[in-house]
Order: sequence, then C-alpha cells, then structure tokens
Amino acid sequence: MTRPKLCVVGAANLDLISYVPRLPRMGETLHGTRFHMGFGGKGANQAVMAAKLGGDVAMVTKLGQDVFGENTKNNFEAWDVDTTHVLFTDQAFSGVAPIAVDEEGHNSIIIVTGANDLLTEAEIEAARPSIAAAQILVCQLEIPLEITLAALRVARQEGVTTIFNPAPARPSLPPELYTLSDIFCPNEPETELLTGLVVNTLPEAEAAAHVLLARGTGQVILTLGERGSLLVTPDQTVHVPAEPVQALDSTGAGDAFVGSLAYFLAAGKPILEAMRRANQIAAISVQASGTQTSFPVAADLPAKLLD
Repeated sequence: MTRPKLCVVGAANLDLISYVPRLPRMGETLHGTRFHMGFGGKGANQAVMAAKLGGDVAMVTKLGQDVFGENTKNNFEAWDVDTTHVLFTDQAFSGVAPIAVDEEGHNSIIIVTGANDLLTEAEIEAARPSIAAAQILVCQLEIPLEITLAALRVARQEGVTTIFNPAPARPSLPPELYTLSDIFCPNEPETELLTGLVVNTLPEAEAAAHVLLARGTGQVILTLGERGSLLVTPDQTVHVPAEPVQALDSTGAGDAFVGSLAYFLAAGKPILEAMRRANQIAAISVQASGTQTSFPVAADLPAKLLD
C-alpha cells in the first residue's frame, strides 16, 4: 500500500520543559516540580506526527552543528522521516524552546530560533523534488517569512496542496501568503491577532474566518482547543466537535492536529473526516506529557481511526 506522502518546511527546536505549580509572574522565580527535554519546533512536530501515523514525510529544516542538532536529526531518522534536506550550519546554535507547563496543562513558551533562521531560498529550491513529490506541503511561521513564501510558491508551481499554520502568531501577513495557502489553519489567538476580531463563540469564529477567506486563502480550518475545529469555506461552515478529555499537557496539541490533518488529507480522506480524526489525535496528545512524546503512534490507535 502506498503511504501518504508529505513535505514539511519549518523549524526544528529542542524543547526544554519545566513543570510548575503555576506560570510565573514577571520577575518571579518559581520552583518547578520536574523537568523534561524533548524534540520540538512546529515543523518538526508536524512532520513527526504525520510520520508516526505512517506517512512518508520529508523534512526541510536547518540545525546547528551541536549536540542538539545531531540528536534532532537522529530523532527524525528514528521516526523514518526523510532527512535529505535536514541541513547543518556552524553559524548558529540549534533552535531551542524553553517551556513552562502549569498543573492544569497550560503553557508559556519562549522560542530562540537559531539555525532555523539561516535556511535559504536556494536550499528551498534544492528541495523542490521533495516538495513536488508530496501530496501535501505544510508550513508555519517559525522560519523566516520569505523562506516560507518560497516553499509555498514551489508547491503552487508543482500543483501540491498547501496547509499553512500561522504560528507563532504575528499581527499581519503579506497578501501573497493567503493566496498561496489552500488551507489556512490558525488557532483562536492567532485568528484574533490577524483579524482584530474576538473568537469566543462559534459565530464570532466564523466571522473572523470569513475575513481570512476575503484575503485569498482557499479555506479556513480554525482550531478551537477542547471545542474541536471549525471549517469555513465560501460555501459552508461546519463545526467538528471534539470529545472531552482531561488534559495533562496541551503543549504541541496544535501541531498534533495539523500533522494529523495533513496525513489524513494526503491519505485521501474528505476534509471533514480528516478534521474529525485530527481532533481525536490532538485529544489523545493532551493526555500525555511533552510534545512529540505525547503524539500517538499508529500501532497504539484503533484500526478504524486509520482505515
């Protein structure tokens, strides 16, 4: 059976996770209860999630020539991610993300992108064969914007469907980015920042999504945390609810959703079915600690979720 084929262009970081009774206030020092170090970066997370489900995934990223970088490449290879375009530089350290997680699973994250910032347009062009061979290209905002745009342009030229996850959030994006995004997939805070509209309710989320559609994206899938996800197109709006679970750690849940969504779409599932299944994967991820470590593998999932 042919495996769904994807390409992810984005950041790879090492997550440095501290578990605390509550998130610290400005200037405050707290004693944490435990510490965990794990592989992260939105691009890397989404690639590994899709690979854990059985996807044939190529990763395009840049790492520092340090122990973090070597271990990150080894982690990709452990999950059978194609590392042909996982590149190294001696001009910067690998990216890192110190994370604090409170007892309710809420998190606060600082990202130092490091080597991720040094990926070049020439290196994206060199990765054209991997992008062209994919059914889905996934991009985010943790690498320089012009590099993300270069990857999306290649995908459009090659007829590859694009999923753009506008994270980490920023207040504005160039018009071309919207028009190059077949599926624009923000969460609630990202949507509020981009549109200036609140999204506390489903009608508010729908209104904000229509603002994004008006900017040229093909369709919007807005992730709503425990409420699931919302598909908004020029022709329809459909809420896909998620089953309630007790969250332990929400770190990486959005990446679990995006990586799963990309996998199921590449596997040929209709978009609403892909969203329903991605909701389930994300819900599983928040019930375990860490980022990639919380992502389930295909062997541990019900067969009906992957059929």
